[in-house]
Amino acid sequence: MSLAILLAAPASVIAQPTRPFVVAETKRSFDRLADAVASIGDSDGTIQIAPGRYADCAVQRAGRITFIARESGTVTFDGGVCEGKATLVLRGRGAIVQGLRFTHVTVPDGNGAGIRLERSDLRVSNSQFIDAQSGILTADDPSSSITIDHSTFAGLGKDPRGRGAHSLYVGKYRELKVTYSRFERGTGGHYVKSRAPVVEISDSSFDDSLGKHTNYMIDLSNGAAGRITRNTFLNGLGKDNHSFLISVAAEGSLNSSSGLLVDHNQVMLAPGYHWTTAFVGNWSGDTLTIRENQLPRNVTISQDRHQIRPRSMDR
Repeated sequence: MSLAILLAAPASVIAQPTRPFVVAETKRSFDRLADAVASIGDSDGTIQIAPGRYADCAVQRAGRITFIARESGTVTFDGGVCEGKATLVLRGRGAIVQGLRFTHVTVPDGNGAGIRLERSDLRVSNSQFIDAQSGILTADDPSSSITIDHSTFAGLGKDPRGRGAHSLYVGKYRELKVTYSRFERGTGGHYVKSRAPVVEISDSSFDDSLGKHTNYMIDLSNGAAGRITRNTFLNGLGKDNHSFLISVAAEGSLNSSSGLLVDHNQVMLAPGYHWTTAFVGNWSGDTLTIRENQLPRNVTISQDRHQIRPRSMDR
């Protein structure tokens, strides 16, 4: 093409380079995720992220921010850590994370996470947390809720010194809701550990067939009301603790578990599994409703606090 034709072409047809982090509301683009977050301040904003692999991290100190991949599944945050905690450290007025992948997050204290949530509501969807110490790790905020949908947690757990990290750890939040998500290939700790007083964990899979040094599939550390339903559990051979798949109030019954419904779940065992296991271990003293679950022969329905001794994990 001749220089004359190029000069004559309208500007709109000549591609303009775009930096990878774009704030949708202002159309401003940034080379660094942290700069995009800072530009939103205490406003509401959406950061659209171009396909790519990034070593970036960011701290949200204010505002309500949506972090979203322009094309779901094409954005990977690889090893970036802020404040010695996580790739995203969230303590604004709320956050939404959509279509992102977090991997290889490690920190010296063993608690490296894709997301460290310190306050406010969080909604995560279509995201992956892979091969790190933790996927999501939270502080306490009893006024806020966490929702996780269609997301994957794999290759997460204990730090190299054997301290107890978990695939998903939720502190004293008002409510935890997990739907249509996968937990698999754990490297230690629990797949879900929650201190929230209300939970809904449904339509999800817990595949421990390739797990190493894992513990419970679901640990409701201080008890909880709500529902665990329509999940599949595949118990593996490499566990540190074969006692239970689900534990209720193993670290003290601070929340009421009365009426907690555990129903329509399916439990399977990896080939060669020979331990006797209980589906639910209940330390709460409350009456749970456990019904219509499919259990293999050597998995009993439940044991209560008069029969069991708690085995707690870190945090």
